[in-house]
Amino acid sequence: MRPYASVDLRNVAILGHAHSGKTSLISAMLKTASLNGASVRGDDGATVPDYDEEELARGMTMANAVALAEWDGVKVNLIDTPGFHMFVHDARGAMLPAESAVIVVNARTGIESVTDTVWSFASEGERPRVIVISQVDRPDADALTRRIELLDALRIRWGRQVVPVQLPIIGDQGFRGVIDLIGMEAYYYTPDHDGRSTASAIPPELELEARKEHEALVELVAEGKDELMEEFFAVGTIPHDHLVAALHQAIREDRIFPVLYVSGLHNVGTDRLLHFLKLYAPSPNEGTPFALRRQPWSSGNGSSAAPRSDGAHEIVTRQATDTEPATLYVYKTIIDPFAGRISFFKVISGCIKPDASFENYVRGEMEKLAHPGIMQGRKLLGVTELHAGDLGAVAKLRVTQTGDTLGPRGQRVLVDPVPRPEPVMTYAIEPKSRSDEDKLAPALHKLMEEDLFLHFYRDPQTNEFLLAGMGQLHIEAVVSRLRRRYHTEVRLKSPQVPYRETIRARAVGHGRHKKQSGGHGQFADCKIRIEPLPRGSGFEFVNDIFGGSIPRQFVPAVQKGVQESAARGYLAGYPVVDFRATVFDGSYHDVDSSELAFKIAGRLAFRACMEQAKPALLEPVMRVEIEMPDEFAGAVIGDINGRRSRVQSTESAGGGTVVRAHSPLAEMLSYGTTLTSLTQGRGTFRMEMDHYDFVPQTISDKITAGAKHTTKDDEEE
Repeated sequence: MRPYASVDLRNVAILGHAHSGKTSLISAMLKTASLNGASVRGDDGATVPDYDEEELARGMTMANAVALAEWDGVKVNLIDTPGFHMFVHDARGAMLPAESAVIVVNARTGIESVTDTVWSFASEGERPRVIVISQVDRPDADALTRRIELLDALRIRWGRQVVPVQLPIIGDQGFRGVIDLIGMEAYYYTPDHDGRSTASAIPPELELEARKEHEALVELVAEGKDELMEEFFAVGTIPHDHLVAALHQAIREDRIFPVLYVSGLHNVGTDRLLHFLKLYAPSPNEGTPFALRRQPWSSGNGSSAAPRSDGAHEIVTRQATDTEPATLYVYKTIIDPFAGRISFFKVISGCIKPDASFENYVRGEMEKLAHPGIMQGRKLLGVTELHAGDLGAVAKLRVTQTGDTLGPRGQRVLVDPVPRPEPVMTYAIEPKSRSDEDKLAPALHKLMEEDLFLHFYRDPQTNEFLLAGMGQLHIEAVVSRLRRRYHTEVRLKSPQVPYRETIRARAVGHGRHKKQSGGHGQFADCKIRIEPLPRGSGFEFVNDIFGGSIPRQFVPAVQKGVQESAARGYLAGYPVVDFRATVFDGSYHDVDSSELAFKIAGRLAFRACMEQAKPALLEPVMRVEIEMPDEFAGAVIGDINGRRSRVQSTESAGGGTVVRAHSPLAEMLSYGTTLTSLTQGRGTFRMEMDHYDFVPQTISDKITAGAKHTTKDDEEE
């Protein structure tokens, strides 16, 4: 494929709720642009933007994908994004490589929960937005009423800047054309054909409405521009050339959100959408310059370097021009079974050619881009060069990961990666066999290179391997990929809550270990005192021996015995924490005493103390922050109160409500699913460990009764 200059590039993210028609729209646009093999319906398997085995099996987009269409001298890079709430945060990552966003709204379902979410992503990224009403397919006697109601809903939600630039032509045979309100022409289609239209006059029955909407569009475009307003009032309209230029500027400045109509399923309206993107979507050199952090690095030994500890940096900008230093940002990674790791990148500035070498500023190592290309779905197509603003890909980089910045050696500027939410659901994971155990960690680390929302780690408190993600479907998809790609079978189970035990009262215990069976025996005797400490203090040991009742060399053995017994727990097998143990008396034998004997005596003394020290169970309490639209605040607060939580504050922020609370971890293990249900997928939450607190007695009794813990004495018979 020939290279395209920055001015001839359009990078567009396609956003919307699940099943709003994003993937079928992209497929139809590719077919209209005469891409061989582009499938509109996807009934025969993979389409260009939808190729992952899990996406095909589940019938949904689960990660960003890239496709391109060449249209009338420009290259349109289309980024297909997930619309299911569990995967929608990947759509935020599409805002960085794109200069504009197409918000797809289903004509029958209207604005849905994720529609608002992706709209906010585009707003945060300051990306111009084009609204596309999709699935305008079936004949409907109430089509006009429904269209007006939908436009009213869009304006109520997103402001009076929402304005049609097209009207749909819907007759007895369904959606068969559009009226261009800019050029005031009608375009007719043959459904299920090549997507190319035939220009004609506006139908007489729609002429009055079209003229009215044209005037509303012209008035909104001219608003705030004195020279246009003067021209508008002088002649009652704006000449076509002036209108095109002014509309382009208004869209780029986010003063207008144009509305178009398409049917991806029947390939109607797609050529006019491509034409609209060519004329009105900003090219990379018209987009906002990239702000990068220039990070001073300390010099190191060898090729790698490390960021300075003082965090000093300055902000520099990069324009999307070939004259700036070549800078790349890796926004996505996939693992291909044949090509290996493929890194998707945005050419922020400069021009990229084969065999160029760049420094990875995050890793501090050099990388060679042997054969950079462009992605068409999962296919890597070769190119001779990539200009500033283009989207490319390269296989088999050694150390580069998603979020890394590359450029000439020594420049060391960093693009701030897109923020990622914390996982909302965690499962314990265990392999089914020994061979699965050997394959599990390498396979999961490959999946984690592709999926930044996946976490795999070992809990140091429970020693379980944990798999954390954005919800149950996300985790199930990971397990399925482990089986399909890497032939690794695993089991999922709810993770253990890392309870702790502690004491409420001071107690004294006596431990005596004596064993004599002929010859050298074992003897140790010690007395210890335990007392509670403030929460979070851990364990303290005090040697308060006077007069040599226990020789100094045996005191550490007593301490070790106490610690070992505390680690095994007393009530339910959980470690005992936040107490001080003091050894203050004891006795020994010159021949039979040993470190082992005193360690056993320490264990016995500790257990004797626990019988009197009013042991209690502690549970982890999380600091939780929940964000949701205002209308769901009451239901969310009611639910969180029912989880033994303590609401700390509620406040309004950015058109929604933020609730902060302290919640027991045991009540929050599956909270992500509940929050999704309560907020129609529009709520998010974060939580992190805050402190440990006492478990209510009724719950503690259940945990203790169900624990598989024995109170077998450590004393050897």
